[in-house]
Amino acid sequence: MSDLFRLLNPKSLAVIGGGAWGEAVLTQAKKFGFEGNLYAVHPVKPEVAGVKAYPSVIHIPEAPDAAFVGINREATIGAVERMRKLEAGGAVCFASGYAEANGEDTSGTDAQARLLRAAGEMPILGPNCYGFINALDGVAVWPDQHGCKRVDTGVAILTQSSNISINMTMQTRGLPIGYMITAGNQAQTTQADVALALLDDPRVTAIGLHIEGFGDLSRWEALAAKAHAKSIPLVALKVGKSAHAQTATISHTASLAGGDTAAQAFLDRLGILRSPDIPSFLETLKLLHIAGRLPSNQISSISCSGGEASLVADMANEHDLTFPALTDDQKQGLFKTLGPKVALANPLDYHTYIWRDEDAMTDAWSAMAASHIALTLVVLDYPRGDMCDATDWASATNAALRMRKATGRPVAVAASLPELLPEHVAQQLIEGGVVPFAGIAEALNAIEAASRPAFAPSSDAVLRKAAATDTETLSEYDAKTALAAHGLSVPKAIQTNHSAAGLDTLTFPVVVKAEGMAHKSDVGGVILDCNSFSDVQIAMETMTDATSFHVEEMSAPGAELLVGVTQDPAHGYLLTIGAGGILTELLNDTQSVLIPSNRNDIKQALTRLNMYPLLTGFRGAEPCDLDAIVDAILAVQSYVIAQDDPIAEVEVNPLICGPTGAIAVDALIRKSK
Repeated sequence: MSDLFRLLNPKSLAVIGGGAWGEAVLTQAKKFGFEGNLYAVHPVKPEVAGVKAYPSVIHIPEAPDAAFVGINREATIGAVERMRKLEAGGAVCFASGYAEANGEDTSGTDAQARLLRAAGEMPILGPNCYGFINALDGVAVWPDQHGCKRVDTGVAILTQSSNISINMTMQTRGLPIGYMITAGNQAQTTQADVALALLDDPRVTAIGLHIEGFGDLSRWEALAAKAHAKSIPLVALKVGKSAHAQTATISHTASLAGGDTAAQAFLDRLGILRSPDIPSFLETLKLLHIAGRLPSNQISSISCSGGEASLVADMANEHDLTFPALTDDQKQGLFKTLGPKVALANPLDYHTYIWRDEDAMTDAWSAMAASHIALTLVVLDYPRGDMCDATDWASATNAALRMRKATGRPVAVAASLPELLPEHVAQQLIEGGVVPFAGIAEALNAIEAASRPAFAPSSDAVLRKAAATDTETLSEYDAKTALAAHGLSVPKAIQTNHSAAGLDTLTFPVVVKAEGMAHKSDVGGVILDCNSFSDVQIAMETMTDATSFHVEEMSAPGAELLVGVTQDPAHGYLLTIGAGGILTELLNDTQSVLIPSNRNDIKQALTRLNMYPLLTGFRGAEPCDLDAIVDAILAVQSYVIAQDDPIAEVEVNPLICGPTGAIAVDALIRKSK
């Protein structure tokens, strides 16, 4: 058993500090039914919250498995060091004022470094965190109220924000939370470290991670690999979608790959599911806890209203979900129960005349839960318990439970309004293996996430290099020469000044480009279709600000792609593939993966582009050579990997793609000098 697992599953707990927070931890521990030994530490009080107090950590009768340190910043450092020397299991550091406050207090970073030295190898959570709740074993190292209940199995939720943790414990959606753990500053023990330890607890069915930043990517790579091996799904609530500032945006790629594009690519690479908001996050965890990952994105929907059927269909249209047409067997089963007055379709409006007929509802709903359907969704809103009689809805609840038992297929009940699914009904449905969704939008987000195929995370570590600084931009000629050395096809070209020397080595027509300009097409720095020496000379003379030129043979037209690489400070190198040409930003049709990516990753990214049909023969056109396109993209990646000096940006735009190959007609490289 790891020390971290010892901290999270303690048999003894010490609370250091006798103030309001320390008293609250002891009170919550007793209230939650902690069965281990409780100790209080206070220099003068004989007891804290009814628990005998000792004047110092060294006077406690045993080395505690866990300790809550609820004293000031400086005192915390000494207490942690003493516990480490006692070989305690670990500590929750509640105090703030460490690295998170460095903007206001420059001593914070030093204090955090001293805390880490004091802790050594002993695990600590925080600082600046609330601690954790282990509802599987009845442990609450938590200085506030919470809404967790004892459970036998459940999901684990890890956050950096203690307040978000508190709020999520108060959910009334029926989600069984096995662990709620806050990480605070993650000064020593990261979310990935905690999640790795929790994967060894067989009672954990899924792990949810509220992520502000990843930190050490290798720990996340290890987590994803272990989670996949154990078939435990990971769900992220990743914040930080707002666009980040680019210090020097000279390529199209840099403007397209902003915001959290790289974070999403990292999550995709690891096979970690993502939720857009807290309600969807909780509903996704609930679905995974009850039904696990879904085998496909094919679903059925049932409601007693045409309006609800249409609403579900419209809302699902924005998701990667499908409603397969009814099979003959489904139609026969439905007709047997509903008769000729109901239009049989998926989504199904079964009308209200079988309402209260539990057998009829069970039979009709069961017909929708065919073997090819990943999940059947029953839209069902319950009346307000404080004003209405919900007796009639018992038959609908029972029908959903009987349907689940009869078919053995995944079944969910979704209230269109979250408040119209009472917690006691949600609990009843969960006990019968039915997923209770609080909200249709949240349900569809959860189903879409759970239906994404599970795959083994890449065994290749994300490429990391020092940040590119003091950068220089290579000429187009030098950039193409460098990329060609790694297998990229480029037009034959010369680099020249105002003379025409070397033109006799090229075949007309040619294109003349001014060197030293970003986005040359926008400022008159490109002249096409020069068919003679004089055309070239005239073209050069019109570009009065240019001192050197890149002249290359014209390439045949074709589908235009952008292939770009940017260095992301948090996630490594981002490889972006998209619709190319001068309208790249306007089209905004891109897919991104992290370097290194393999051939199949790149093929899959291409298929997700809206312009992909142009590559495969749109409207009878001859298809492009997809293998050549992938080879070109891999050549760009190969160049980036091979460089000793950090690369800031690489862009090929456009890569002209045709039936016989793919050729880069413009290229840019910005790298450290």
